[in-house]
Amino acid sequence: MAKLLPYAEAGRVEAGCDEAGRGCLAGPVVAAAVILDVETANSLALDDSKKLTSKKRDELRILIESKAISWAVSFVPHDKIDEINILQASFLAMRESVDQLFVRPDHLLIDGNRFVTSPTMPPHTWFIKGDAKFASIAAASILAKTHRDEYMLKMHNEFPDYSWDSNFGYPTKAHRAGIDRYGPTIIHRKTFRLL
Repeated sequence: MAKLLPYAEAGRVEAGCDEAGRGCLAGPVVAAAVILDVETANSLALDDSKKLTSKKRDELRILIESKAISWAVSFVPHDKIDEINILQASFLAMRESVDQLFVRPDHLLIDGNRFVTSPTMPPHTWFIKGDAKFASIAAASILAKTHRDEYMLKMHNEFPDYSWDSNFGYPTKAHRAGIDRYGPTIIHRKTFRLL
């Protein structure tokens, strides 16, 4: 595992931002923003959340939430996704998570290849596969993923016919079989191709 960089530019307060759940058929898109100090960024064994086991993500979530200078998570629900589209909902979730930080960052490090900012946002730089490059983006990816997975596990208890305890709303064969047999739930994204 390559060591992730603690910052893009020394001497400024940077918040890493990432989202989870863009490709799902059901549930919210969730974004996180995280500010880490250099020591924490270097000491945690952070990586892109997709490369970690769920046990490791859960362990790291506790450490990130206890050691980060500031962190925040934002949920944009399925009906808002249907209203404004998934890309805009992802940007909205990231902006909301930044707005919730109690320490204002000087600069945002965004995972991906674009971002729609707002007049209240600090300047930003986006990085393709940023969650495999910068510790703060990796931390944000872990928080977004673990908070979203936790939500979808609760939803699985209400709607057990879609295998959300294993697919978390992503378009697997079991998920689509559930939609085919029982129809969509209230948290399915109606603008997505469900079958």
